[in-house]
Amino acid sequence: MDAPIRLGMLTPSSNTVLEPVTAAMLAGLPGVTAHFARIRVVAIDLGAGSRGQFDTGPMLEAAGLLADAKVHAICWNGTSGAWLGLEQDRAICEVITRATGIPAVTATLALMEALALLGARRLGLVTPYLGTVQEAIVARWATAGLDVVAERHLEDPGNFSFADHPEALVARLVREVAQAGPEAIAIHCTNFRGAGAVAALEAETGIPVLDSIAVALWGALRAAGSPTGRLAGWGRLFRLGEMSRRD
Repeated sequence: MDAPIRLGMLTPSSNTVLEPVTAAMLAGLPGVTAHFARIRVVAIDLGAGSRGQFDTGPMLEAAGLLADAKVHAICWNGTSGAWLGLEQDRAICEVITRATGIPAVTATLALMEALALLGARRLGLVTPYLGTVQEAIVARWATAGLDVVAERHLEDPGNFSFADHPEALVARLVREVAQAGPEAIAIHCTNFRGAGAVAALEAETGIPVLDSIAVALWGALRAAGSPTGRLAGWGRLFRLGEMSRRD
């Protein structure tokens, strides 16, 4: 029997979607478990109060509690790095790993890795966020060499309310951005109901669809040194990197 793999997930306090979805995905991976610690996140905007929710202090305290469970990787299962900057996510990972000795990743950094493996630069973007937040994401990603060719957002200040939007709405928004012919589509919010629709949307559009809950799990598994291919039923994301891992 393979040794157990424990994944630590830093979770926004008002998020009600990522835990059950992650558990559903891991139901197909015996021996792999996810363990959650929450940090306070209640609103998503560009104000100082919202930015302060993502300071490294609360992240590090929560990561220390996850380290007590001897997890094999720690993931910031939130998408703040998309509008605050990849450098902030990198700093969070560095601080966590330095303090705990445990590899760390974030949902946004894992997305960047997945896009690199796909060779995708022209993107569709679907979120529930305010337009100002969406504009910040598009601008940040442009500096990383990514071109958002189509986007949809819902002008929702969240964070708790993001979970109220049904999967059918998320799927419709994905179909709309797919019409622009992007090389990949990101559903970027870990309190948004997109993961369950990914496989069908990929079959329908022929475009890789990268849901942030799935991306965070994929990134955490890779950080823990665990294969991801057994989760391919949740989308082609989970096959990325598996060939090179076997070579």
